[in-house]
Amino acid sequence: MTSNKAEQVREMFTRIASRYDLMNSLMTGGRHHAWRRAVVRAVAAAPAGPALDLATGTGDLALALAAATPRHLVVGADFSEGMLRTAREKLVRRGHPRIALAAADALALPFADGTFACVTSAFLLRNLEDLEAGLGEMRRVTMPGGRIAALDIVRPSTPGWDALFGLYFRRLVPALGALVAGDREAYTYLPESVERFTTPAELARLMEKVGLREVDHRRLGLGTIAVLSGVV
Repeated sequence: MTSNKAEQVREMFTRIASRYDLMNSLMTGGRHHAWRRAVVRAVAAAPAGPALDLATGTGDLALALAAATPRHLVVGADFSEGMLRTAREKLVRRGHPRIALAAADALALPFADGTFACVTSAFLLRNLEDLEAGLGEMRRVTMPGGRIAALDIVRPSTPGWDALFGLYFRRLVPALGALVAGDREAYTYLPESVERFTTPAELARLMEKVGLREVDHRRLGLGTIAVLSGVV
């Protein structure tokens, strides 16, 4: 990210951290947990070793990884201190000593090459200024044979449904964000970021370009969610 873009996104996520989980549940009908479990399944064949969850937010995907790999360390990294603070509070409540939290920018990760058996992310990729560089960093910190998986919101490919989804996202979501999170701006940015985002097929090509093998992509959530995975 450029420094200005990064700071704007950081501040936005810090503002909405306390209402982030509630808004996710309202916007998705609670399905975001199932989508995160799909990411966990996509890295299930990773070798033994620590896991990294990028843009961990309030820690839901890190918690899902910890539940699936009970003997291994999970690191949840985010560059929003507000999100990390909310995640810490959640981890204390739920008692997960094997999840460590770290402040980190996805474009300049403070980890050595090949540190992690798997790297995951949820709703990160749309927010990266340099998508190819971000995918390259994910590959760099993953050990040979390790797995990478990410999920994000995408535009549906069915024309009629695309129009209906766009209407919901551009009209209802900002109003809901203003009412529930007190931040219409953040939930106006959300549909705008989806409009600007690339397709799952293009994301898969970028994953191959940075050196991932066995790249796979599929859609969930009536075509509005993409889950992508690959092997280092």
